[in-house]
Amino acid sequence: MEMEVKRIVVVVEEVEVARTAMVWALHNVLRYGDLVTLLHVFPATATAGSKSRNRKKLRLLRLKGFQLALSFKDICIHSFPNTKIEIVVTEGDEEGSRITDLVRQIGASTLVAGLHDQSFLYRLAMAHKNIDSSTSMDFSQIEISSLSVPEIPQPKIPYQVCPDPSAIIWRSRRRRKQ
Repeated sequence: MEMEVKRIVVVVEEVEVARTAMVWALHNVLRYGDLVTLLHVFPATATAGSKSRNRKKLRLLRLKGFQLALSFKDICIHSFPNTKIEIVVTEGDEEGSRITDLVRQIGASTLVAGLHDQSFLYRLAMAHKNIDSSTSMDFSQIEISSLSVPEIPQPKIPYQVCPDPSAIIWRSRRRRKQ
């Protein structure tokens, strides 16, 4: 019986709780063969000003988001070398509706987000008092608690005390003439 591949979306933000949430998910949710989507949504820019300046700003925001997602990818690869990872960087709104739309669109089974007072879930809750009806997503599995990531011991490197005896150079001290 073949297991169904799960799509796990990780919200990439420039806060430590986002990294902690991702590492927790890697250790507690990810299975072999699952696909991790690193999703960074940067804020929509105002339309005032020149188009070329807005294009440069968009390009810079997209680049910064991609670099941030690459740092998350490095953490994934370091913890689980064979993880399938895709990166999505897109423009969106402050309330997180772009995130919920993308999660629904790609058919993700799990959404991982670091919860803090500026997170999209917090903003979504403040914008819509009843989250479930506004997004048609099931948030019943949300567990808010302090995440702890298990310490992974560093692999021991074999150490040879004297790998090549002929490589040892020894000099005796010359005696001073008296």
